Amino acid sequence: MAVLLSGFPGVRLLHRSFDNFANQCNFGLSQVDSRWILSIDADYVITPALASHIQQSIAEEANDIDAFSIPFRYCVAGKPLRGTILPPRLALLRRGCGRYINDGHAHKLVVSGRTKMLLEPILHDDRKSLDRWLSAQQGYLRLEANKLSQTPSSQLSSVDRLRKHSPLAPFAIFFVCLVCKRGLLDGWRGWFYAFQRMYAEILLKLMILDLARVQPTSSSTEL
Repeated sequence: MAVLLSGFPGVRLLHRSFDNFANQCNFGLSQVDSRWILSIDADYVITPALASHIQQSIAEEANDIDAFSIPFRYCVAGKPLRGTILPPRLALLRRGCGRYINDGHAHKLVVSGRTKMLLEPILHDDRKSLDRWLSAQQGYLRLEANKLSQTPSSQLSSVDRLRKHSPLAPFAIFFVCLVCKRGLLDGWRGWFYAFQRMYAEILLKLMILDLARVQPTSSSTEL
């Protein structure tokens, strides 16, 4: 990746020892001196339509909006699905208007100011092999399970409350992916995505139940 990027004259490579995603991203924000910042991961694809939409939106609303949310479309085998469960992400912001915080297995941008949703999506083209995806899920979902278990239900979104408390959450995700998000129309790629998301939710539920089983034991041992 570094060799590839070094071939572009406008690219500057920076290195920082990794501790967590939020600190890593905040370090990146601190290095930018342009007026606007587009924060993306290595497996995000900015289509020509999105690039044009970003330029137009900044030109039209630069004085009124401090950050833009961008919707996602997940890709399987390099082709976008008709619909996915990835929520929009704040990814385009005016410099100095936001910072990242850790949020379960992921990180999110907290913006102080006015926001607006763009219409064109980012493509999330994850090319991990299935083996790599499976190995990554255990670490990601352990962090997510800890977050859901430690956060009072009143502070969680309705979706996260369902994931925390209902044994039906994995089946609901499977239905949403195939029917509500029209995965059935994507053929094998839609089934692949639905099974991926259902597997992740089953593993998450097992981890939440395991935490509930272990924590009372730990408390009684301390007593």
